[in-house]
Amino acid sequence: MRMRARRTAEEEISPEELVRSLEFDILFGKLRPRERLVEDALIHRFKAKRHAVRQALADLERMGIVVREPNRGATVRDFTAAEVEEIAELREVLQRRAAERIKLPADPKLIAALEAAQRRHDKAVKSRDPRAIDDANEAFHSMFFDACGNRHLSEAITRYAYLSRAMRLYPMVEPELLETLRQEHWSMINALRDGKRKALEALVVDHIQHSKKIYLAVRQSLDSVD
Repeated sequence: MRMRARRTAEEEISPEELVRSLEFDILFGKLRPRERLVEDALIHRFKAKRHAVRQALADLERMGIVVREPNRGATVRDFTAAEVEEIAELREVLQRRAAERIKLPADPKLIAALEAAQRRHDKAVKSRDPRAIDDANEAFHSMFFDACGNRHLSEAITRYAYLSRAMRLYPMVEPELLETLRQEHWSMINALRDGKRKALEALVVDHIQHSKKIYLAVRQSLDSVD
């Protein structure tokens, strides 16, 4: 989902733009797990219409990062420790299977395309631009897992990756860990080029673990405050 580059003062903010803004507040920790999303406050903050705010909250609920309950309104989803582990386990299975299916050594055209995508990611990391980092990261992983040749498997990977976005993107606020993730992307490309299947399988599984550990630490700190 992409925001328009520019919106005039006279134009109303769209539900899509609201989703994008709130999504990033959640994903980068500005809005924390369990925090309430109050309609009136959002209307005031974004100078939005109530229908746009409600549509945006409904979209965020469908994405799996907001929960809406009767008489409580919307809150940022709080994944339990068990949910975090279970989602990570499922993603490991799916991504390992995709790595098993990719033809090695990979087609030079795939390597070139992944290198181009990763150079965009490198540039975004260097500039510390969260939106550009996220866009480039999504493009890299989509292209990578599409190479498994099973559309349903690739779509399942995307679906569960998106479900875990609220826990998966916490590392993007940590410069050292962000650099580690960037380097792991290049290691994946090298493994594809060199035909190193075992290394590739290990990389796609290990790549998931960083954000899982950070999110569990965030949950533990919240529990200690409650």
